[in-house]
Amino acid sequence: MLQLAQMTLHNLLHPDGYNIGINDGAAAGQTVPHVHVHLIPRFNGDCTDPRGGVRWVVPAKADYWSKP
Repeated sequence: MLQLAQMTLHNLLHPDGYNIGINDGAAAGQTVPHVHVHLIPRFNGDCTDPRGGVRWVVPAKADYWSKP
């Protein structure tokens, strides 16, 4: 299923790369006990520094737990 989603995004958006992540367990940042996969298309220049993983891909949304 992940490969199908990635192929679909590739054909529609032509990204330069992807972030793929799963948060498994509280120590990994999981806040709701279920499984889902983050598939995030990335583009050269979409942020200043892409290092840091899935959570900080969209900095304004990274700290979702402390905002009302």
